[in-house]
Amino acid sequence: MPIEPGKGTRSAKSPLRFGQHAPSLNDRLDTIAADLRARDPDGAEVVDRFIARLKAACIGDDTPAAGEALPFFIMPDQDGRLTSLDALLRQGPLVLVIHRGHWCPYCHATLSTLAELHSRLLPARIVAVSAETQRFTRRIRAETGAQFPFLSDVDAAYAETIGLAVTIEPPLRDLLEKSGKRIPDFQGGRRWVLPVPAVFLLDQDGIVRARHVDPNYRRRMDVDVLLEAVAKLAG
Repeated sequence: MPIEPGKGTRSAKSPLRFGQHAPSLNDRLDTIAADLRARDPDGAEVVDRFIARLKAACIGDDTPAAGEALPFFIMPDQDGRLTSLDALLRQGPLVLVIHRGHWCPYCHATLSTLAELHSRLLPARIVAVSAETQRFTRRIRAETGAQFPFLSDVDAAYAETIGLAVTIEPPLRDLLEKSGKRIPDFQGGRRWVLPVPAVFLLDQDGIVRARHVDPNYRRRMDVDVLLEAVAKLAG
C-alpha cells in the first residue's frame, strides 16, 4: 500500500534524468508498485480489488473529455491565496494535475517528474490539485522541488463535480490507517474520499485538448504523450 515517500520508496524521490536510457515515469511507478507488493502482498491484493471495482463502475468515464470544457473553480493555493481557473488560463495553456496527496508515492514520483519537466512544457503551465490542506500541499511542493502552484480542493468538492471523487471502502481504509495514513487528517475533514488521479491539458479557453484518467492510480500519463500534446497545442 502507499507509504510515505522516503521510507522504503527510494525510486519515488530519486531525480529523473531525461535521456536515452532514463526509465519512463510508468516504469518508475511499476518499480514502486512491485516493491510495495513484495513487502505487503495482502495489502496489494486489497488495492487490486479496490481498483477492479472502480473500473467496473466506470469511474472517470463521465469526466470532461477532449473538446469539452472543464468547469470553473476557485481554490486556495499552498499559501492560502485564492486562485481561479480563469486567472490560470490567462497565463497560457494549462496542465491540470489532480493527485491523491503528499503521502502517495505514485503521486510524489509523478509530481517530481513534472517539476523537472516544467520548462519543456512551456508555454503550458502546470497546476497541481489535491484535497489536502496547505500544510501538506506546501510539504509536497517543497519535497518535489516544484515551482508551480499546489491548490487545495476543499472536501474534494471539485473532484466530485467532475466525477473523480471516490469513497475509500473499509478494507482499504483499514490498510491506510494501519500505515498511519488517516486521509481525513490530511484533508481537514471527516470523509474518507480521494480523487482518481488525472491530467488535463487545457487551451486558453478552458477546453480539454488531452487528458489521462485511470482508476488504476499506479499508472499515469506518459511524459512523451503529454509533451506531444503540448507541442501540438502550441503549434
